[in-house]
Amino acid sequence: MNFRIGHGYDIHRIVPGRPLVLGGVKFETDYGLEGHSDADCITHAICDALLGAAGLPDIGHFFPNTDPAYKNVDSQVLLARVCAELSRRSFAISNIDVSVLAEKPKIYPHLAEMKAILAKSTHVPVANIGVKATTNEGIDEIGRGLAIAAHAVVLIVKA
Repeated sequence: MNFRIGHGYDIHRIVPGRPLVLGGVKFETDYGLEGHSDADCITHAICDALLGAAGLPDIGHFFPNTDPAYKNVDSQVLLARVCAELSRRSFAISNIDVSVLAEKPKIYPHLAEMKAILAKSTHVPVANIGVKATTNEGIDEIGRGLAIAAHAVVLIVKA
């Protein structure tokens, strides 16, 4: 068995008037994240971690922000396509672990729903998906509530 670890990171600015989507969950807020797609930084970090573990180019290579086909696209669609690409290359996902850095909104009440959505998109058991949230303690753009970021680590296996 060939085990591979990948790490992904994504950050987006908070802007008024856009939907906020994190881990596939749509939050009830009057702000969202700036981006070409739905700007779901959790899902984007997972995509990059998976692609990196497989030795493939990053999410921007597969889904460029210059392509109108990806304007406001649901990032779960992108994640499912990344998973299909890994499957075509005989990789299976063992587990996914994500840390979200945000001052707002409160993430904890939505963790179970996020994990269920991510499990559906990746075909990974919910028990093999970790999502944690923390603040940046008032430090930098994230700490001032101006951005949200996510780090993802994955383990994939090639048979």
